[in-house]
Amino acid sequence: MVADITLVLFDLDNVLYHYDRRRRVEHLSGITGIPADDIYAAIWDSGLEFQGDRGVLAPQDYLQAFGDRIGYPVSLTEWLEARRAAVAPNEPMLALVERLRASKDIAVLTNNPELLTEHIDVVCPRLRPLFGDRIYASASFRTAKPEIACFQRCLAALAVEPPAVLFIDDLPENVAGARAAGLHAHHFTSVDALRRDLASRGIDV
Repeated sequence: MVADITLVLFDLDNVLYHYDRRRRVEHLSGITGIPADDIYAAIWDSGLEFQGDRGVLAPQDYLQAFGDRIGYPVSLTEWLEARRAAVAPNEPMLALVERLRASKDIAVLTNNPELLTEHIDVVCPRLRPLFGDRIYASASFRTAKPEIACFQRCLAALAVEPPAVLFIDDLPENVAGARAAGLHAHHFTSVDALRRDLASRGIDV
């Protein structure tokens, strides 16, 4: 029996947009003069980015902490420039989404601080025309994927029940978390594999 999917929920990084964290770090290094490895250690190895994803810090406090950790007062413009330098649209996926939204509701749930979704038109300008305001950062829910609460709070904001949702993510642990929360889920590896999975669920794109 084909499930009655009414909403497809997408991860962002390495699903809708390609994301290269190293390129982001190297861009920040170019701005600040600080070695890339030092920036990586100060932000990602320290756990600050995980705190940002979970909404432990308000957006301005997160940006302040970001600069404090690397020893350079990173401005919002610089942070956004580095984030945008690290991404590129996944054109075949965006084309699939364009077709899909004719028959299904769609939304985005990404593990990221609210700075990203507040300025999504700067970093990922192709998303707003497709998803409107249904672009959510995990930080807005004070949790992060793969925690069940992250999915529950996002679906509450979307006013949809888990069995009616198909979640798509490139990380197996997030797919497992979605399934534990009662959603259908697809581990994203390619557009062709996703298209086949959608067809098996009675969703043609």
